[in-house]
Amino acid sequence: MSARAKARKRALDILFEAESRRVNAADLLTERVASPVRAGQEDHPVPDYTRVLVRGVVEHWAAIDDALATYAQGWTLDRMPAVDRAILRLGAFELLYGADVPEGVAIAEAVGLATELSTDESPGFVNGLLGRLQQVKPSLV
Repeated sequence: MSARAKARKRALDILFEAESRRVNAADLLTERVASPVRAGQEDHPVPDYTRVLVRGVVEHWAAIDDALATYAQGWTLDRMPAVDRAILRLGAFELLYGADVPEGVAIAEAVGLATELSTDESPGFVNGLLGRLQQVKPSLV
């Protein structure tokens, strides 16, 4: 697994945990950076790219959620599994705002996370929704 893929997975963990605990993801990131201890065990330092991702998602949270809600045909954000919401936010950030990440890579990485961590239907859903955002990207950013 590449360093960026590991950083994405770590960002996903932080976004998911923040939503589950109902805390701000940027605050949780700050906690993890200051003290990378989790479940009584020392954790690895938070990669720089994880910091970029979490901060970027938080900075663009409202616009990302608005885009996801607008183009998720028949699905509200609340109806989506929490892990899918986190994956979609992360993927949408990289797709829409990640200037150094090719659009196809952003989508493929999000689909890979959905394949590994979510339901059997999630990869197709993530791919379809992020693909739609890719099509309408010029009108979003």
